[in-house]
Amino acid sequence: MSLNQKNILLIGSGGREHSMAWKLAQSEKLDTLYIAPGNPGTAECGINADIAIDDFQKVLDFVQENNIDIVVVGPEAPLVNGITDFLEREGVTVFGPSSKAAKLEGSKAFAKAFMEKYDIPTAGFKSFPADRFDDALDYIREKNTYPVVLKADGLAGGKGVFICDNIREAERRLVQMEQNKQLKKAAGEIVVEEFMKGEEASVFVISDGHTALTLHNAQDHKRIGEGDTGLNTGGMGAYCPTPLISEEMLEVIDRSIVSPTITGMQVNESPYNGILYIGLMITEEGPKVVEYNCRFGDPECQVILPSLNNDLLELIVATADQNLDEISIQTDDDYRCCVVMASSGYPVQYEKGKKISGIESVDDQALLFHAGTVLENGELLTNGGRVLNVVGRGASLEEAINHAYENVHRIHFENAYFRNDIGAKGIKYKDQ
Repeated sequence: MSLNQKNILLIGSGGREHSMAWKLAQSEKLDTLYIAPGNPGTAECGINADIAIDDFQKVLDFVQENNIDIVVVGPEAPLVNGITDFLEREGVTVFGPSSKAAKLEGSKAFAKAFMEKYDIPTAGFKSFPADRFDDALDYIREKNTYPVVLKADGLAGGKGVFICDNIREAERRLVQMEQNKQLKKAAGEIVVEEFMKGEEASVFVISDGHTALTLHNAQDHKRIGEGDTGLNTGGMGAYCPTPLISEEMLEVIDRSIVSPTITGMQVNESPYNGILYIGLMITEEGPKVVEYNCRFGDPECQVILPSLNNDLLELIVATADQNLDEISIQTDDDYRCCVVMASSGYPVQYEKGKKISGIESVDDQALLFHAGTVLENGELLTNGGRVLNVVGRGASLEEAINHAYENVHRIHFENAYFRNDIGAKGIKYKDQ
């Protein structure tokens, strides 16, 4: 595929997709950028198209009607559900893994078995089908080692993982997986996993099925409460790079995790094309895989892409052409910190339709990515749990954090909630 001007269709509507649209819009190789369905922020980067991300036929119709050269898929659900396969059968170039490759995220049981087969370091585990939850409980009793981790096999929006401190909690969570409608759908199989001690971090890789290049690393903050307490969320903030991952450790990660993953997928006849997010636990024994994700993280994407000096569209074209081996990744030396502004009550129940003010006062050096917003009668309103992503930048992590929060405090909507400690543990690691 030549690098002439390209028409791009980006699938998705969140903060991740706004940051991807922002980065793609900077490419001199871009002709027209469409975002389906997009949000008020992506509309500033391209043209929003009112198409549901799970309506593959409408996506295909739009591609054919608008001479789209490449479809770039942001979220995991359409990838796991086969949008790449569907479009590629019609001759469309897609940036994103096939459904078979996306099983690395779509099925935790598959991912664990894959890692076991290819000797990729991860926690010990055992999988149980939904009709054998009693066997899972017996297994946990027999092991009698706590905490123990329970994971729903399928996609659960970041809410299908439970850390249980005793058998009573494990039993309660198993019952929850059986009775909660969303969890039950994801829990056709349950993975019982040993608890890994350490700190979590993530590495983001771009792969053309043969070559894999590390883009950057970051650390997410999943819990709703400060000090990493409370319920899991889609992510309340992130920063990059993290001092947890040194250059030496990156070499270990590439050798023991990235390379065998890409090679294993080739052997598995499901070569991996697109972004691979590798969630890691940095343990005393070295880095181990917590999970794979088949796309950029959200909100990690919002700190990684601003740090990337490469043209994202050029990287996508190189991936399509399978010549990533001719590319070198370049990042700047600055730190980024992203703070998520959420609606009070997230990740459980929250109200929508709150007026947002103050975004015009965000300074030129900060970035503001829309996640759950909507424009109605010329007013910007809240329209989701995670509403806005504010990204600060600095020569040090401290500067990036301060810059982010300076701008967070300029934005207002009723019952806005955000953590005040995003990035703080990164400073702690640096001081150790």
